[in-house]
Amino acid sequence: MMRRMTLLATSVGFFMVILATTAINVALGSIRADFGVGVSGLQWVVNGYTLVFAGLLLTAGKLGDRFGPKRIFLAGFATFAGASVLCALAPGLAALVACQALAGLGAALLVPSSLALISRAYSDPADRAGAVGVWAAAGGAAIAAGPLAGGLLVDASGWRTIFLINVIAGVMGLLIAVRYVDPTGPSTEGSGLDPAGQVLGISALVALAFALIEGGSRGWGSPLILGAFGTFVLAALVFVVVEGRMRSPMLPLSLFGSPTFSAAASVGMLLNFAYYGQVFLFSLYFQQERGYSPFLTGLAFLPMTATVVLANLLCGRIVGAWGERATMAAGQALCGAGLLALILVGEETGYPVLFCLLVAVGFGAGLVVPPMTAALLGTVGPDRLGIASGALNASRQVGGVIGVALFGSLLGTSPAFLVGMRLSLAVAGGGLFVGCALALIFVGRAAKPTASQVEAGAKEGSRPGGEARRQGRRVRNANPGAGEEDHN
Repeated sequence: MMRRMTLLATSVGFFMVILATTAINVALGSIRADFGVGVSGLQWVVNGYTLVFAGLLLTAGKLGDRFGPKRIFLAGFATFAGASVLCALAPGLAALVACQALAGLGAALLVPSSLALISRAYSDPADRAGAVGVWAAAGGAAIAAGPLAGGLLVDASGWRTIFLINVIAGVMGLLIAVRYVDPTGPSTEGSGLDPAGQVLGISALVALAFALIEGGSRGWGSPLILGAFGTFVLAALVFVVVEGRMRSPMLPLSLFGSPTFSAAASVGMLLNFAYYGQVFLFSLYFQQERGYSPFLTGLAFLPMTATVVLANLLCGRIVGAWGERATMAAGQALCGAGLLALILVGEETGYPVLFCLLVAVGFGAGLVVPPMTAALLGTVGPDRLGIASGALNASRQVGGVIGVALFGSLLGTSPAFLVGMRLSLAVAGGGLFVGCALALIFVGRAAKPTASQVEAGAKEGSRPGGEARRQGRRVRNANPGAGEEDHN
């Protein structure tokens, strides 16, 4: 009972977080008319949320490891629900972006702690994979419901009402979590915070987003934009140096010693880059180029978003038959092929054609998330689940920030909307095929042992039973589907 209610509470939290990224897209036309802003202003409305979400995920993961995931989970629910109320009351663009940023803070607190709670509640790898699939399906349901429910509310009562969905979901999830989620204590390892890493990480991300969003209107060669790109590079380099020297870093670089961890994090970034970037594109395409209302825009997205949920639910069986590596690769290939085919879409393209291509995009994307998440979490111990899930979701949200920022700029600098859209789709599809290659080459591969591990192994071999233990590790390393990376 407690495990199921924990899964329900965490799924409600993830539903709420993803709903905030999808429902807002169908409201962009109404926000644009209400506040009189251009494409760059709309990009800031979307990325105000995603930037803070991405920038604080790693620290939120550390907070969960330090103070216990339930406390951070509850704080995330309360922050998110309160921010949603403020978004509904925002008097102007700047206030709306600020309130979206506060909601991003709540989302950052929710996501890594939700995965940590699931991983602790479901210790068996097969059960954990199934639970992660349900959790991912909740996000898929939000992807499906967001545009449709958002469009209906915008048409009926205006764009402000879309934030009320998250208020209701937040209160419900908070009550379930307080009553049923089992308190878990903090870990004793690596519990220190990393303010220097946090400042450098978010500075790099904000600088990159500013350069990509404003580069189209201000000029890519302007001193301000070149300075922003330079700030990003400098902050990113210093971040890597600082994290490598910190005793308790925000992002332990040792995590990336696992090829599976590195590949899964990269796949997550590329998937969100392509998926959320094209959602931003097609929200404007449906309303601006085809003249759809917000509700019709939500309906137009439904084939894609609904198949994300279907793929999430079917993913457990598919992974059981194909394995994590093949499922991740196949999903990205299908999604990427759908995006590349959408390049042929024009103003007069019949909707049945769009329907088929959007189904391919959605089903492919839905196949990627559960095996990607399970594979990455399988590379760490229980005391690092918070930071590992934070790293995965940070990489995904960074991808979403870059996708919205870059594709919006390509729209703004192209001679026609469709030219910019097609160029963006080509970049998105190409990115997913890169991710496909990463999954095939690296997922399931064991990390090379360090010098200290080799020395420890030599000492172990001199003790009774040491050779048998070492032989067991050889068997697991020869079969990447076994051991701690097996979630199916």
